[in-house]
Amino acid sequence: MARRVNAISISGIAGGVWSFVKGGRAAWLTVFASLALSLIGVYSIDVATVTLPHQVPVLGPVALRQLIYMGVGIGAAVLILIPHYRAYGFASWLLLAAAVALLVFLLVPFVPSSIVRARNGARSWIDFGPADFQPSELAKIAYVFVLAWYLRFSRHHRTFRGLLPPAIITAIPVGLITLQPDLGTASLFVPALFAVLVAAGAKLKHLAAIVLIAAMAAPAAYPILKPHQKERFVGLFKQLKGDTSSDQDINMQSVTAQRVAGAGRWDGTGDRQSRVLLKYNALPERHNDMIFAVICNRFGFVGGVAVLGLYALWVAGALLTAGLSREPFGRLVPVGLAAFIAVQTFINVGMNLGVVPIIGITLPFVSHGGSSMIACWLMTGLVLAISIRQPNMALRRTFEWDD
Repeated sequence: MARRVNAISISGIAGGVWSFVKGGRAAWLTVFASLALSLIGVYSIDVATVTLPHQVPVLGPVALRQLIYMGVGIGAAVLILIPHYRAYGFASWLLLAAAVALLVFLLVPFVPSSIVRARNGARSWIDFGPADFQPSELAKIAYVFVLAWYLRFSRHHRTFRGLLPPAIITAIPVGLITLQPDLGTASLFVPALFAVLVAAGAKLKHLAAIVLIAAMAAPAAYPILKPHQKERFVGLFKQLKGDTSSDQDINMQSVTAQRVAGAGRWDGTGDRQSRVLLKYNALPERHNDMIFAVICNRFGFVGGVAVLGLYALWVAGALLTAGLSREPFGRLVPVGLAAFIAVQTFINVGMNLGVVPIIGITLPFVSHGGSSMIACWLMTGLVLAISIRQPNMALRRTFEWDD
């Protein structure tokens, strides 16, 4: 009897979850994850930048700025809900052209340094006085729009030659971002391309062949890297071998991040202790690229896994929204956005744990930065827009080929 009651309870819960998802509400999983990650980020930035909590009334200035960015991001997500999401498809080429123009503007040599100033060797930001703007964040979203719009009814990408137009579309923003140079952001576009191509029905054997060719050609790109970029790869190789000779040199940031994260152990340290540990362990960019180490220090292994679970929830909400969409553009956009969030999270966490070279990439929703926060919330707004505005019937059969 007890087993039957348990079976009925589990069946009822499963049915309720499926009704929630099928009813077009899967995107609210993404919204919840976005809100939780943003709040965790604000607190973690405060821990990273304020030595003792009594030094400021509520939040330190950096965390308070991040809270403002969060508010602006939520407002942007609400605004992007107003037009029908297909309007962004019609405007996709124009949006990408605007993003490309801004990326070109960053590379113009005679632009005054008061407007475009190199940071950490990269010309990636436009200075608007009170705030900076990173055009590559806009380029991510515009790129997904164009790719999804191009592939929504296409069959050409089912052939090897037909993959060339999507590759050219990808090469334009990737090339301009690489010239900044910002290898971290540039590395996100190709995984997003592959994810959208798979969702659109591209043949896996063609994609596998491209991956194999790229892997064989990758060593040829090493000589054209800048010296500091080469050092990052050399430093990672030393770490993987157990060579500690560069721990106070090129590997200092990575080693410090691992030490800070490891100090959190299973359940983390207290608020005050975590702030003191971060004060006396000089971790560069601890409020930005290395924020995951701060989270692990404060909340431990359990907290780190919970944060990864929130990212998994974000991606799941986006992919469920894509899977339930009856319209091709609405199917592909969430897949591309989910790929950007998932790959960026994977690389950033790998940087903090010493298994990926430090290439200067933020943790979505969590790292300090206005452009990144607003772009991530725009992605959330788009997933929600697609979820709540589904057509009653499919406009046209798509992505249904019988091989």
